[in-house]
Amino acid sequence: HSSPDESEDQDLISGILRIVDKVWVLSVALFLTIRRKSLTLTKLIIYCHIVTGGSNHTNDRNKWAFSFNVCDLRSITVKCEGWSYITFRLKDGTALPAIHFHQGGSTAFLDSLRKSVQINDVLIVSTYCKTFSQSFENLLDDTNYGLVQKFKKDPYTTTLGGFSKVTNYLFDAFRAPELECHQRPAEEEEPGFEVITRVSLDLGPRPEVQRRGPVTMEEWAKYQDSEGRITNVPHLKDLIFKGGLCHAVRREAWKFLLSYFPWNSTHEERKLLQKRKTDEYFRMKLQWKSVSEEQERRNSRLRDYRSLIEKDVNRTDRNNKFYEGLDNPGLILLHDILMTYCMYDFDLGYVQGMSDLLSPILFVMENEVDAFWCFVSFMDEMHENFEEQMQGMKTQLIQLSTLLRLLDLAFWNYLEAQDSGYLYFCFRWLLIRFKRELQFQDVLRLWEVMWTRLPCQNFHLLVCCAILDSEKQKIMDRKYGFNEILKHINELSMKLDIEEILSKSEAICMQIKNCKDLPHSVSEILGLNTVTEPSAALETSEYGILESPQTSPRSTNRQDHVVSNGHSHLKETTHNGCKVAFIS
Repeated sequence: HSSPDESEDQDLISGILRIVDKVWVLSVALFLTIRRKSLTLTKLIIYCHIVTGGSNHTNDRNKWAFSFNVCDLRSITVKCEGWSYITFRLKDGTALPAIHFHQGGSTAFLDSLRKSVQINDVLIVSTYCKTFSQSFENLLDDTNYGLVQKFKKDPYTTTLGGFSKVTNYLFDAFRAPELECHQRPAEEEEPGFEVITRVSLDLGPRPEVQRRGPVTMEEWAKYQDSEGRITNVPHLKDLIFKGGLCHAVRREAWKFLLSYFPWNSTHEERKLLQKRKTDEYFRMKLQWKSVSEEQERRNSRLRDYRSLIEKDVNRTDRNNKFYEGLDNPGLILLHDILMTYCMYDFDLGYVQGMSDLLSPILFVMENEVDAFWCFVSFMDEMHENFEEQMQGMKTQLIQLSTLLRLLDLAFWNYLEAQDSGYLYFCFRWLLIRFKRELQFQDVLRLWEVMWTRLPCQNFHLLVCCAILDSEKQKIMDRKYGFNEILKHINELSMKLDIEEILSKSEAICMQIKNCKDLPHSVSEILGLNTVTEPSAALETSEYGILESPQTSPRSTNRQDHVVSNGHSHLKETTHNGCKVAFIS
């Protein structure tokens, strides 16, 4: 931990952290490294006791040790700078020296603390939570950021049910890494320090962009050869990105954009593909259709999936003519597709919000089988948003913070000062791709534009930046705080102009691309200057994006938890039975 003597130089010593109830040691000792300011002592065993009885701030064994009564504990803060460290703050305002866990163990220590003493009234910030639905703190884990433990609603219920349910709980500082994040030290090395000074980048002027009208049936037909193959795919994608599709084209074009149909397939090949996929779909549908009531009573997961799907289907887009009214066939198809998806991916099953992703696809396809396979492809991209560990949501919020920080550091700092630096108010935007923020027809336009994968990777993050850019002045001028920002963002729903947003998002992308000395973190997030060896099957679009005839946005191995946060990579591994997350 940090010595109060600021005149001394910096060094590291090792210590043992124990939880003690009188004379009984209630948890295993955890090896940790404590930061102090002295070069005179290089190796010393420190006993930092947390005791349930005794006096406060007592010196134990030497002047660097400390102890305190848990009754006097007000908050526990867990932060990360490549490794986790914990800071205790007492009710009298005293902040005790930080305890650094270079070899892991912060989560195990906090678990032991919970088991040993009652700390229900203690505010725990940035702690890891094991279960998906315990609280909103699952949004970010303890190795990066954290959320207040007292958030009782799970993120999906809170987000999809309306942000008005969110009350004024304070958040710990959302500290995005600097331009380059500290590396996790190797176990044989002593961790050092790196002073990083952020230099404000001159992004230059934001260019004006022009959008065009949607691609018509006549234009679409021009890009097909005599056998039905799509030609000049990059240019066609450019047109779709610039103007979207007229509705008459969507039913066919979305199958290509969502990788259900290969771009280079012929009419005959697509007919055979549809026949094979139809057979496969109905085999899966028969699996849940043939489950008897008696069997279902013994299958709690299937029973829970069905119950949640029925609830969500009955409240999904009911103001849309395609789904309105009682006993609507559209609702039946929505239900059946979601139930069949549970058979396709039983590990994930159904999570609230997935009906929002299926609804527009079914509306466009008007066909059960085609809608299902297009939905499968979309879920390949969105899968991590709905997984128990919520890896997709964590990664996107980290990356969004990095981009916003680059684009407008003053606004980013303002959000930080209002305990809003997490950008948690963007959670619903990212979770279901703006489905509940835009008018239904605007959702169709936005999704088909994003499915082109132009003009960069993670274009949806720039859409978030564009919306915030339009609202930042109002937020800052009116001095909105935590609650006001949350309320203001929530009230933007159904009031956003999709063409204005798309124009600004593209302009922001061009502005970033034109920036000299762009941080590597930003280039990595947006996929700029990626070194890739083009093959004969790859073509380059107007935006320099390499296009492959058949690519799936979803990694084939979801067990590989290596995610870019824009600054480095977060990796998870298992060490001695405990999950350890570190930056590499």
